[in-house]
Amino acid sequence: MTQGVSRMDVVVAAGRIEDVAVRTPLLRSDVLDALTGGEVWLKPECLQRTGSFKFRGAYNRLAAISPEDRSGGVVAYSSGNHAQGVAFAAKLLNMPATIVMPSDAPGLKVARTRSHGAEVVFYDRLTEDRGAIATAIAKKRGAVIVPPFDDPFVVAGQGTAGLEIARDLEAMDKTADFAVVCCGGGGLASGIALGSGLPVVPVEPQGYDDVARSLVARKILAVENPGPTICDALQTLFCSPLTFGILSERALPGIWVSEAEVMAAVAFAFRELKLVVEPGGAVALAAVLAGKVDVRGKTVAVLLSGGNVDTEMFTRCLRESA
Repeated sequence: MTQGVSRMDVVVAAGRIEDVAVRTPLLRSDVLDALTGGEVWLKPECLQRTGSFKFRGAYNRLAAISPEDRSGGVVAYSSGNHAQGVAFAAKLLNMPATIVMPSDAPGLKVARTRSHGAEVVFYDRLTEDRGAIATAIAKKRGAVIVPPFDDPFVVAGQGTAGLEIARDLEAMDKTADFAVVCCGGGGLASGIALGSGLPVVPVEPQGYDDVARSLVARKILAVENPGPTICDALQTLFCSPLTFGILSERALPGIWVSEAEVMAAVAFAFRELKLVVEPGGAVALAAVLAGKVDVRGKTVAVLLSGGNVDTEMFTRCLRESA
């Protein structure tokens, strides 16, 4: 058992989501291997239902709610990917869902959240407390709160992607040295560490490197002077005791990538891998492409965590990385 979540919890989650989640493949690229000098296996969670890994944790959490407690529905807070995951999971399980989203969330993510039948409540991410808003709504309606990362069921659900990585590599008689993972609140990174058994390198956007700094300080530190970033999916201001506890035991030093490096990764994924990846979902690939994670002579797994990107942002990434 690690900080309230065990690998067995991940195995149980895998059974729970098996019939509803996409078992995304591991992909390789000769071009990527030649550029990096390593054997890079990509886990394209941009191909997951709702366009990101978040569906795994959301469905695992909602499916674990007892039938007698489902009538009040669920309340979640998210900039978009967790929102869509929870909304779709609730739709599949016939539960009402309310999502507290920042007013500057990408229009695509808001529209898709609503398309699954969820109610959207907006807030200002810099001046209002989304957790407090969600708590008030949940109390009024008798709903269950589904956090984006600070929940054992959510972490275990995200860990199913790591379990798949481990099983696929084993089937090929291969062993990876570590995994490179996109990181906001640490739910995916800690889940991958548990599910795969691999050390993980958490990668964050420039200006949002609180997990990397927290690992060095050995205590949870918040983002300093948060500002705009194209990686809207990773604008988490701090990790949780749950995810930090797991990462403090299992993570390698964290790193950050610049917006130019992220845009280059989005463009590379489209041009060379034929995949649409959103900026927040491309930070791990950006770290490898930029040489900030040295993979020479190593076998590594790299998460492409989401693909929900507005046309305007996607076009900008392609244009500025031409």
